[in-house]
Amino acid sequence: MSLALTPAARDALQTWLDHARALKNASENTITAYRGDVAEFIAFQTMHHAEPQGLKPLARVTTPDMRAFLAHLHGNGCAARSMARKLSAVKSFYRWLAEREGFEPTAVLSARAPKFQKKLPRPLTEDAARAMIDTVEMQSRESWVGARDAAVVTLLYGCGLRISEALGLTGADWPFGESLRIIGKGGKERIVPIIPVTRRAVETYLRLSPFEMTPDSPLFRGARGGKLNARLIQAVTEKARMQLGLPASATPHAMRHSFATHLLSAGGDLRAIQELLGHASLSTTQAYTSVDSVHLMKVYEATHPKAG
Repeated sequence: MSLALTPAARDALQTWLDHARALKNASENTITAYRGDVAEFIAFQTMHHAEPQGLKPLARVTTPDMRAFLAHLHGNGCAARSMARKLSAVKSFYRWLAEREGFEPTAVLSARAPKFQKKLPRPLTEDAARAMIDTVEMQSRESWVGARDAAVVTLLYGCGLRISEALGLTGADWPFGESLRIIGKGGKERIVPIIPVTRRAVETYLRLSPFEMTPDSPLFRGARGGKLNARLIQAVTEKARMQLGLPASATPHAMRHSFATHLLSAGGDLRAIQELLGHASLSTTQAYTSVDSVHLMKVYEATHPKAG
């Protein structure tokens, strides 16, 4: 990237990344993706125009330049979803750069990536979700490890937590009360109710755990006592789904999808489920839930005051 960028442009890119990290609360994974996507765009423009890209050349990017970049991505086998992500990063950078440098970014902002079909999450059935928890618990030779894995998956399904949220809990969060305060994506706080089966699962794990619990220690420990790695939970759920004959979509995150879908199928309010999941947008919650329309009509007819 050093050959593709002048020092001024390189400084601008770094300043934008620092801005995204500080003001948008972007994660390090997001920052790394942003850097790679924008660097790829700039590297292409360098080859396309046969000159390093400083602030002035970047401000002169045209609609044909953008078409050439998208054609380049397509020619290299980049999937539509990935192209959309890369273009989104470039547009975000250009919005910021245009405001700072005072140029018109329409050529970049009007570029459109090819449409792609969003994959809807595929929840498990209620029986499959229970079987997943039971199977995960039976996989380890050490009873405390099996209880730990079952407790984590029970939190995902019983409270709709993300795996990072469950593994981010500490000794200070225990014992659970009637509810739990969760800090989710973007530092957004939410309160989730704790059902008895979830509390019992964590209680069983802690009773069997060989490690002393302190307020500062992770609630879920790895074999050596450190914070449990998410990859271990992903591995045990993958093994369990293969034993149960479940599809590849039966991941730890699918337990969160299942939480939302099963609540909605039982007549839960979509906005309340949105709050429990910590979604900023109701449309995101709707995508998480895949209750069939026939069932929704039955819920509607049974609960709406003017139905029937």
